[in-house]
Amino acid sequence: MTIGLLGLLGCAGERPNNLGVREGLLAACPASPNCVSSQADDEKHRIAPLTFTGDADAAFARLKLLLGKRTDVTMREELPGYVRVELHTLLFIDDGEFVLDRARSVIQVRSASRIGYSDLGKNRSRLEEIRRQFSGHEQK
Repeated sequence: MTIGLLGLLGCAGERPNNLGVREGLLAACPASPNCVSSQADDEKHRIAPLTFTGDADAAFARLKLLLGKRTDVTMREELPGYVRVELHTLLFIDDGEFVLDRARSVIQVRSASRIGYSDLGKNRSRLEEIRRQFSGHEQK
């Protein structure tokens, strides 16, 4: 039983070394379907960025507050205009990134599984849930 538990705990995987924003761009998604990004060129990986109106810093602060209240999120890195989080699903950890794109009044997003090939749409559905929560803040 202990060996089985240790094997399952290994499902979290190691944090990739390609995370972060470089010249306004997040890392490209791998060929596998377990990643979505608002900066992806192909439809399989593409997801819309979070949109906002008004003050960019206030919108980004709202996003950070929203993420901080979620029980499936652990904040790992916060820089001006950039947040990296770990997104927890049962035994798995996915990496999420959010970068403020002031020029377009959007927040670029990326979420990718650390291990495996398919995530059964979890990264996309989680970011869409975050979008709905963020949009709810916009209307207040």
